[in-house]
Amino acid sequence: MTHETSRRKFLSMAAASGAGIALAGLAASANASSPAGTARSAFGPVRQIDAGPLDVGYVDLGPRDGTPVLLFHGWPYDIHSYEDVAPQLAALGYRVVVPHLRGYGSTRFLSGATLRSAQQTALAADAIALMDALGIRRAIVAGCDWGARNACVLAALWPERCQALVSVSGFLVINRAAAAVPLAPADELSWWYQFYLATERGRLGYEKNLKAFARLIWQQASPEWHFDDATFERSAQSLVNPDQVALVVHNYRWRIGLADGDPQYDTLEEKLAKVKSVALPSITLEGDANGAPHPAPASYASRFTGKYEHRNLTGGIGHNLPQEAPDAFVKAIVDVSRW
Repeated sequence: MTHETSRRKFLSMAAASGAGIALAGLAASANASSPAGTARSAFGPVRQIDAGPLDVGYVDLGPRDGTPVLLFHGWPYDIHSYEDVAPQLAALGYRVVVPHLRGYGSTRFLSGATLRSAQQTALAADAIALMDALGIRRAIVAGCDWGARNACVLAALWPERCQALVSVSGFLVINRAAAAVPLAPADELSWWYQFYLATERGRLGYEKNLKAFARLIWQQASPEWHFDDATFERSAQSLVNPDQVALVVHNYRWRIGLADGDPQYDTLEEKLAKVKSVALPSITLEGDANGAPHPAPASYASRFTGKYEHRNLTGGIGHNLPQEAPDAFVKAIVDVSRW
């Protein structure tokens, strides 16, 4: 028996063993989150690879010949949104890749001359470049917040590279024309940070109070999630990145037409604007205590024209759903991968 054969046999046995353990707990604790204050080892190791315009920091778990799953985080979160999800999926035999988006963690631009754009197609193009760099032809794509949008954009623009989709809060592709239409006052109020960041005062405020700002968003977005200081700090450290402020400000200003995009993504944005639906197998998720702005499930159900299911989670689950309800997120990945 060769070394490679032995390795594959070991991984297969480990995955099978993990599958039995993990699946046994999914149904019983689908909405459970890890207890606050529980000691844990570091989520990693964080590897680095050049991909497109970036030196990307990413976690890569599970057998290399397993079904690839790409998990994307949002703002102001980081890869630790999947610190419980990724190991479970790896134990089930999936190859799980969790990258720091541009402006987070150890991800850096390779050139100081690159426009610091955080428009939706820039982030999606980063994901395709990462897949190419890692030799991943096709993957299940999933995410929450900015990461859910990223997964939806990938499914819309590169369906041939995506096996299936899991998205928290539905079809989040930005339509800038629609974003220019005023909302009801109560809905506008929930977007206070977008308007704050549209000002120079807001940019300076975010820069000066980076972690305090992030903690406030966490509390607003997940009012019933009683995360501890250690949990917050693990993610907040990733916001201390030289491009964080510029990219977050650009993202929110670009959405409402106050900042131009990077011209290199114009063609992708034009193509994306014409995509009205996704035909991939898809599952959307929503927590019952999501305090962040989010659409009603009925408003996006028609966007998914392939096999589709929406799941409402109860028990005080907020916006950062993968970290608050990791078992339910794992189950969605496993289920959609079998469709």
